[in-house]
Amino acid sequence: MTVPGSQTIRDKANGLVSGFGVTIQIINGGVECGGADENAQSLNRIAYYKEFANYLKVPVPADEVLGCKNMKQFDEGGAGALPIYWEEDWGWSADTADGKTYSCQLVGYQTPYTAFKEGDYTKCVQHYFNVNVVDDNGTAEPDVTPSPAPITDENVAPVARIAGPIGAVEAGSAVSLSAEGSTDANGDKLTYTWMSQDGKTLSGQDKAVVIFNAPDVTQDTQYVVNLTVSDGTLSSTAVYTLNVKAKAAAADDEDKTTSYPAWSSSQKWIPGDIVNSNGALYQCKPFRRAHGVMLRQLTMSPA
Repeated sequence: MTVPGSQTIRDKANGLVSGFGVTIQIINGGVECGGADENAQSLNRIAYYKEFANYLKVPVPADEVLGCKNMKQFDEGGAGALPIYWEEDWGWSADTADGKTYSCQLVGYQTPYTAFKEGDYTKCVQHYFNVNVVDDNGTAEPDVTPSPAPITDENVAPVARIAGPIGAVEAGSAVSLSAEGSTDANGDKLTYTWMSQDGKTLSGQDKAVVIFNAPDVTQDTQYVVNLTVSDGTLSSTAVYTLNVKAKAAAADDEDKTTSYPAWSSSQKWIPGDIVNSNGALYQCKPFRRAHGVMLRQLTMSPA
């Protein structure tokens, strides 16, 4: 796989050289390319490329650039630039009173106006400079009146949409799902029915937003919620998959006591020492006689 056409100095400076790496740049360069190290997705593509080349008996040159690390994206200075869209010309003109160019220029990025569509240049100038364009014969371009959207009496089904958390939520935490993005072309009033994967209704039919607790799970899991949106006659459904992350396991009581020494009757203990006896903690305290005389004998009391 090579770059079509001639490479410019600009292309080479951006790392856009012949090889499979440029293909990755074209496919998904904004995500996978440009970093100091090869992206994991890019490495997968390279592995597939090698396997297919081997299967089809297509030689892969040893010096072919297969990855796209440190590779910049295509820009207007490269050989692959396609200036096919009209954009405002921000230049300065000595022929106008205010210095504006009152013209549009071709650019390589997408705009609403394309060089392939007749009349788009005129629309570009009118849009950016608010002028009435006159042709060489002195005929003014008619004002374009947008056509109103057709009105139909036919009832169409609403479109159900669900918006929810980005990323995983912790087990047992509160979750909010919204169907407020659902639409109906006829403008009918909508009702909403939420159903969990176990067949239980999460709310009544009049709630566009539902709040519930994520299930308590001991391992990461997916929880599916179904939404039915109805206009009273027709309906549509949407499915939302909630990623639930298990809570971290609580520290075991035994782990809390392992830092204390085990009780031994042959060991010498001093007041304040804490020992572990069959999983229970005890602290060494002095024993006193009834008359307040301190004895050398020590006793253990629960810590």
